[in-house]
Amino acid sequence: MRVNRILQEKESATQTSVDLSLIDPLIKKYKSKKGNMIPILQGTQNFYGYLPAEAFIKISELTGLKLSEMYGVATFYTQFRLNPVGKHIVKVCHGTACHVQNATTISEAIEDALGIKDGETTENGLFTLESVACLGCCSLAPVMMIGDETYAKLTGNQAVKIVKEIKIKEGN
Repeated sequence: MRVNRILQEKESATQTSVDLSLIDPLIKKYKSKKGNMIPILQGTQNFYGYLPAEAFIKISELTGLKLSEMYGVATFYTQFRLNPVGKHIVKVCHGTACHVQNATTISEAIEDALGIKDGETTENGLFTLESVACLGCCSLAPVMMIGDETYAKLTGNQAVKIVKEIKIKEGN
């Protein structure tokens, strides 16, 4: 099963101007190194949690990397994000084992509970929901991960309960 990346049509309302000076040391470190594009993009995303449009422009101007090539790499690799994500990323596995154990029910239950679709972030910036191809926990199917925590042998109701408990802890 191939998980399709969902492109967001509108720019996120939470996306704001960023302090581009944070990436100056990163650009200086990799500017003249061969194969510098991915390390620069990874480092930039580490600073901001995503790749801001303004950062692409600055990187291009200071390194000579082409905007179209950077955007091509950033949209090809699923590790890169072009929009801000929530504080908690809910990854629902849709690999073969999870799929046959009804992972779709888990995703749909979370979508209903949070009022978002796969690939979207809640308005309060607390959660982002993502379908992923495999989390490597096939014997525990169906599974989801939130941060570093893995939740196994889930039902839709159990998944929603976990998300609600996080909301309560966050004061929402």
